[in-house]
Amino acid sequence: MDYIAVAQETFQIEAEALLQMATRLDQSFLDAVEQILHNRGKLIITGVGKSGLVGAKMAATFASTGTPSFFLHPTEALHGDLGMIGKEDIVLAISSSGESEELTKILPHIKRFEIPLIAMTGGANSSLAYYADVTLDISVAKEACPLNIAPTTSTTVTMALGDALAVTLMHKRGFKREDFASFHPGGALGKKLFIKIKDMMRTTQLPIIDETTTLKEAIITMSEGKLGHVLIVDKAQHLIALLSDGDLRRALMEEGFDINHRAITYATHNPTSYHDRELLASEALEIIEESRIQLLPITHEDGTIIGVLHIHDLINAGIKSR
Repeated sequence: MDYIAVAQETFQIEAEALLQMATRLDQSFLDAVEQILHNRGKLIITGVGKSGLVGAKMAATFASTGTPSFFLHPTEALHGDLGMIGKEDIVLAISSSGESEELTKILPHIKRFEIPLIAMTGGANSSLAYYADVTLDISVAKEACPLNIAPTTSTTVTMALGDALAVTLMHKRGFKREDFASFHPGGALGKKLFIKIKDMMRTTQLPIIDETTTLKEAIITMSEGKLGHVLIVDKAQHLIALLSDGDLRRALMEEGFDINHRAITYATHNPTSYHDRELLASEALEIIEESRIQLLPITHEDGTIIGVLHIHDLINAGIKSR
């Protein structure tokens, strides 16, 4: 048997079902969008088995894209968790057949409280469709499973429909990158949009020397500072030069090298620095990469040192440039 062909057929069956679903979207989809959009409470998603697993993913997607949402298992709802559904909430129930026993048992109770119900089902004449205010058709011609039993195509279509609802609502709300990041402060986007220089820079035990310090003394300070650099300041404590381990290696190749010479002799004068502590760390990383440096001194506007930002600290924190 050609198992690559089997896998390809699975993709083909599910892809065709998705395209068919796209052509079936109608006023019911728009009605569901409007109900969720204008709902003043939470969107509560429920379902059992594979539908429940898809529902849990949907709830996470909605919650992270501006629609307050959580997943409620029908069995737990029957044993007290119905109290989690408020009068201003809306319920989205998922069942391919529309007759899942655990789910159908809670439907009368949901309607008793006059809570709006959106159904995702392939059973147009099912119990779920009967109780629903809006019904979204998730029927498929066949499952990708060779026995036409295991939920495969149907779960793919259902999850895609949930994504379509969430994305449409994002457009309706004008949901932006900044909004998404606010729900994901620990994620890559959140770090990129919210973490600033002031949150990342080192401000204590900085390797600072004055302009009269010898290279020998500077090497000791560099080793103790563990940054691979020393910052050189004038009498007024203004940053005037930066000595890196790269500068030190180049100095060793020079004729007349003397470890007792002043460190500033071998340092980079007027090094790249920055003074706006509100700058995003991701933008600071861009400066570091474009300047081909490893350490970015942060100073007051008068040039006195506040702290330093090291490229390794940014990378270890998961900060990425644009």
